[in-house]
Amino acid sequence: MRLFSRPGGLSVRTRVLAAVVALSALGLTVAGGVALGLQRGEITQNIDDSLRRSVEEFNTLAEIGVDPDTGRDFTEAAQLVRTAMARTSPAANEGMVGIVDGRVQLAASSAVPLRLEQDAQLMERILAMPPGDRIQLSSVETAQTTYRVVTVPVQLSSDPAQSTFVLAFDYEAELEELNGIFRTYGLIALIALILIAGVGWLVAGRLLAPVRLVRETAQKITETDLSLRIPVTGNDDLSELARTFNEMLDRLQASMTAQRQLLDDVGHELRTPITIVQGHLELQDPGDAEDVESVRSIALDELDRMRLLVDDLVTLAAADRPEFATRHPLEVGRLTDDVLDKARSLGDRRWSVDARAEECWPLDPNRITQAWLQLAVNAVKFSGPGSQIALGSRSAQGELRLWVRDEGAGIAPEDQKRIFERFARGANSTRAEGSGLGLPIVSAIAAAHGGRVELASAPGRGSTFTIVIAEQQPEQEEAA
Repeated sequence: MRLFSRPGGLSVRTRVLAAVVALSALGLTVAGGVALGLQRGEITQNIDDSLRRSVEEFNTLAEIGVDPDTGRDFTEAAQLVRTAMARTSPAANEGMVGIVDGRVQLAASSAVPLRLEQDAQLMERILAMPPGDRIQLSSVETAQTTYRVVTVPVQLSSDPAQSTFVLAFDYEAELEELNGIFRTYGLIALIALILIAGVGWLVAGRLLAPVRLVRETAQKITETDLSLRIPVTGNDDLSELARTFNEMLDRLQASMTAQRQLLDDVGHELRTPITIVQGHLELQDPGDAEDVESVRSIALDELDRMRLLVDDLVTLAAADRPEFATRHPLEVGRLTDDVLDKARSLGDRRWSVDARAEECWPLDPNRITQAWLQLAVNAVKFSGPGSQIALGSRSAQGELRLWVRDEGAGIAPEDQKRIFERFARGANSTRAEGSGLGLPIVSAIAAAHGGRVELASAPGRGSTFTIVIAEQQPEQEEAA
């Protein structure tokens, strides 16, 4: 299954796997190459050391050795070379010859497997070397193999003949064991790469599964269905991506649901005043001044109601914006008195203050006053003239509580949650006019302050609406 691949391109899974295999192959190749180079160098050094020791032994024989045939010092160079060859035990891939007067006259015993004299190209190269008294260590490549050769010129004062003692290692044969080891290493490395590719394919598939689910979920989501979610397991970065994607879908679904509900509710609420105005305009008598004035008055009333509805909708639409509530320290006691003074003009009631919090809290004065007065408006609507309406504020246990208490009709338990929904009305809604958006606006303002609205009510015993705002943390204050 392809994961986020372009048409005709490689999937993310394939590209990740290719990168892992390529890096593994590069690492194995570099490690093997370095090890091979070090081992080849060590073998070359061992060969050279062995040849140098043989030369040192030859020199020692030449200086203090005795000719076994005469029991005296060596007088012939050829005899010195013959004796040295007899006393030398070549290694498995080592051979030797003796050259006298430009011809190969001395050969190693038949027990020595490497026969230098049988490689005509090698002999030709050695014989072509310029005569001299200097020991030479060099590499000679022939059609058969590559040799590591040391030539020791031998010249005695008692013997005019020029002799040369030649020792050589078959360099390629010495490397054969090492090459076999690294051929095995190469086979094992290839098997390891195959295993890495197989395991990597499975692991990459599991790791990228959340990404595939995000893609498949995004493809299945339509404008009318945002209910799909990605199953999340684990706590890694990709799981966090899936959680974030689900949270985004939650926000989108909530936003689209609210938008559809708003459009449905607005259409329902605006349909009534439009129908009323249209009906009266169609039926009015243009020649009857009294009828025209009556229709005009009705139309203006309905348009005012529509304007109030639009204003409330605009307020709710702005509630989700960060700048909806701008908070700064505010004296709650003074705010309580100000709201009470403004509320007195709402109706003929016995207005009072239950309690007053004498401290500062981070609040938006305009928004919190709007919400508090809206609760007071509701209290007036659902209570009778002369009844008591009390406002209060209190700070305790890290919460600020702002309430309005009335002696009105109260709210039935089954309506207490529903009245906070847009355009919802309780059983007593016939007693009051309004858009049905007052309490949702209060809830939105409370939520913008990081709080909530609580309701304590019972039919016939009045109601107490309380705005509860939790204490704001310092980082929240800076963000606000």
